[in-house]
Amino acid sequence: MRQVLIPQQLAELPRELPSGGIVVLRGETMGTTWSVRYVDTAKLAERTVAAAVSTALDQVVQQMSTWLQDSVISQFNHAAPGTIVKVPPEFAIVLTNALAVAAKTDGCFDPAIGILVDLWGFGPRQVQVLPPAQVSIDEALRESGWKKLEFDPVRRELKQGGKLALDFSGIAKGFGVDQVARVLRAHGVQHYLVEVGGEFYGQGIKPDGQPWWVALERTPEAARLDEYVVAVHGLGLATSGDYRRYFEHHGRRYAHTIDPQTGWPVDQAPVSVSVLSASCMEADAYATALTVMGLERGLAYAQTHDIAALFTVETPAGLEQHASPRLREMWQ
Repeated sequence: MRQVLIPQQLAELPRELPSGGIVVLRGETMGTTWSVRYVDTAKLAERTVAAAVSTALDQVVQQMSTWLQDSVISQFNHAAPGTIVKVPPEFAIVLTNALAVAAKTDGCFDPAIGILVDLWGFGPRQVQVLPPAQVSIDEALRESGWKKLEFDPVRRELKQGGKLALDFSGIAKGFGVDQVARVLRAHGVQHYLVEVGGEFYGQGIKPDGQPWWVALERTPEAARLDEYVVAVHGLGLATSGDYRRYFEHHGRRYAHTIDPQTGWPVDQAPVSVSVLSASCMEADAYATALTVMGLERGLAYAQTHDIAALFTVETPAGLEQHASPRLREMWQ
């Protein structure tokens, strides 16, 4: 069965249809692919738009990828204790928002657990085949945590207090989507859909008057469940799932989402959590936080904080879906 989600802001769209054809651009970034679809009302040179999109995404990678030794985030992670790193404006935006979500979720989203991510083999190092020793996890926990960060957002100065390691894998891709959307708007594009590795931001409508329809991500095993399709206008969409990166040991799956409180991959995590929000960066971060919280606590948090979220969970009877009240309000 298909569930159609219509956000309230869709009613604010002007009735005049945009003129022009739909241009489709594609490329690769962050170890995945990106695509842009936009209505070419201004007859823009495709090469110019594609180059601007690539530049924006390359900038995110150069600043926030732990896979690059010379990236801004790697420079901070490898800096000597006491070093003050001046970060670029884009990096400061992401860190400021990451810390805000960390505070609002009581650390369920934490951008300063890079040591734990590496310890479990989900960073640039080779994928782990065995769980690390508890003593190593305890040591990594002592050296991690967003509350240990010393950051001056006005001066954009970040102090390395010891062995802290940032990891933006739960927010940078969403920010990249938002940056591409900004690039399109700067070129006068008003109707578009941006996608990076399964995360989206959309604005406006297509020439036929239809919105940009996007299906919330499902695993192949969830094919029998309801399909949720949303009209993406002024909305970001991100999904966090335990099926993307993991390893198995003695019959147990260890997925890439780390619980910052325990230092272990989230136990009995939802199969996936999809979040709709005003920005893809925010949707990305909250999808991670709600995954860490789990179904019961995450659904309660989504209700209290008016977050549109869809949880897919494994039960003895099979996969089930649970929608937050904010998401159910969009049902048509």
